[in-house]
Amino acid sequence: MAEKWQVKDHESERQLVNRRLLVAGMVVGFLLLALVINLVNLQVYKNDYFSARSDDNRLQSQFVPPTRGLITDRNGVLLADNQPIFNLTVVRELARDMDASLEYLSSIIVLTENELEQFENRLKRRRVPHSSVLLRYHLSEHEMARIAVAQHRLPGFSIEAQLVRHYPLEHLTAHSVGYVSEINKDEFDRMSEQDKENYGGTNHIGKTGIEKTYEQFLHGKVGYETVEKNNRGQVMRVLDRTDPVAGSNISLHMDSRLQIAAEKALGDFRGAVVAIEPETGGILAMISRPGFDPNLFVTGISNKDFGVLVTDELNTPLFDRATNPYPPGSTIKPFLGLGGLHHELIDYDFTIEDPGYFRLPGVRYRWNDTPLEQ
Repeated sequence: MAEKWQVKDHESERQLVNRRLLVAGMVVGFLLLALVINLVNLQVYKNDYFSARSDDNRLQSQFVPPTRGLITDRNGVLLADNQPIFNLTVVRELARDMDASLEYLSSIIVLTENELEQFENRLKRRRVPHSSVLLRYHLSEHEMARIAVAQHRLPGFSIEAQLVRHYPLEHLTAHSVGYVSEINKDEFDRMSEQDKENYGGTNHIGKTGIEKTYEQFLHGKVGYETVEKNNRGQVMRVLDRTDPVAGSNISLHMDSRLQIAAEKALGDFRGAVVAIEPETGGILAMISRPGFDPNLFVTGISNKDFGVLVTDELNTPLFDRATNPYPPGSTIKPFLGLGGLHHELIDYDFTIEDPGYFRLPGVRYRWNDTPLEQ
């Protein structure tokens, strides 16, 4: 059988290839045109929008807390100062999975239920996005090392230094100087908008004593700064800053040496000593015994330590015997009776019929001896 030879039509093949190249070129050209249009849209028309978003992620404004004013006695001895500690903080926007991160963190350091609850409360009170929120106070060197090693697994978590209140004389000034502690929800809700702004970078407020009475002077004025952060929330550089105004230092009439002497004079007895300078009316010493260590309250007292203070009904260390004396109650009645006998207003056979209430003549309302049950 004779072989059949087919003559190729090179012209037709060339035209087919050209048509295919034209179609491919048109597709590529269309894709390039779409890419260029999209680039122009992103780079020109939406430049302001994406630049703002980029700056929001890269540039962040944050509060700079002021340094709290010092409290000294009349001789310059420190009664309340500030000491640096290292805390664990979190930027919520940078934490990918908060629950998983907290669970992992609990496996390398101790996190109590109270600390986690306080952290949730601080998150709710946060007013500025991308601001750091305190999770754990006073990290030890061992804990900081463990967190640093696991930093890659904890995005948004960082270690920050902070100045916190310290009371060198401890229980000797617990009732007079008082103490600071974390701002609770009720205190925050009662603040004006201006005060909320001023306490934006502050966790503490005066609770008792001098710390509470002169809070507006001791606290100072908050500052602001604009910083550039990386994707882990670490500050790379400070772009703009308004320095905070430190709180005013306060010098008291109190003499720490007299404070120590008064405490020794009480010995093991419960009671109070108040020494006043007659010329000025200044308080030279004010002791209430037994006292407590106010440093326990600064960074959050544990349930165990607080339970010891509130359940000690015999000593009641939280009760200030100097400014809150016991109510006299029935202890004054014998003196009134002796006064009546002395002035012969009554005799030893005098009796009073007490129906449990007292009524003034001509008045229908009656005053009961004891409050009625609600």
